[in-house]
Amino acid sequence: MSRGFIKEGDQEEVPMVPKRAYLPEGMTNFVTRAGMEQLLAEKEALIREREDLNVTNENEQRIAVNYVNARLQLLNNRIAEARVVDTKDQPQDEITFGAIVTLKNIASGKIQDFQIVGVDEAEIAKGKISFISPLARALINKKPGDRITLKRERDEIVFEVLKIAYL
Repeated sequence: MSRGFIKEGDQEEVPMVPKRAYLPEGMTNFVTRAGMEQLLAEKEALIREREDLNVTNENEQRIAVNYVNARLQLLNNRIAEARVVDTKDQPQDEITFGAIVTLKNIASGKIQDFQIVGVDEAEIAKGKISFISPLARALINKKPGDRITLKRERDEIVFEVLKIAYL
């Protein structure tokens, strides 16, 4: 049907869907087992949300369903591209994807633990950093005793790798 025969009020509103965590084009979507479980749980929650929509207005119902479907599509694409990394297969004496790394800030003496995880799993408040983050990239292939320098806009932070563990 020609756009000329559509009333202005009948046009479907395109839902604005927030993007998922940034993953560069063409880069493999590595995830831990826990990360894949998290993605699958999110999918189930979205399906339940779509089934439980309680909107009486037909137009609002359609918009709400479209919004959930758009989020599901982005999530399904992320799941389809995911590659689960088994941390038991990782070299236990060096830092790779999935490692839990204990670092010491040389200047402050502060000790922190970080786990290198997938982009959708990253949550700095829980010590989980994305494998594409500058800190994770600087840590890859390092071993206990190694030092890394994280360059920031105004300064540098030097860390010493104290310990590496895998779940």
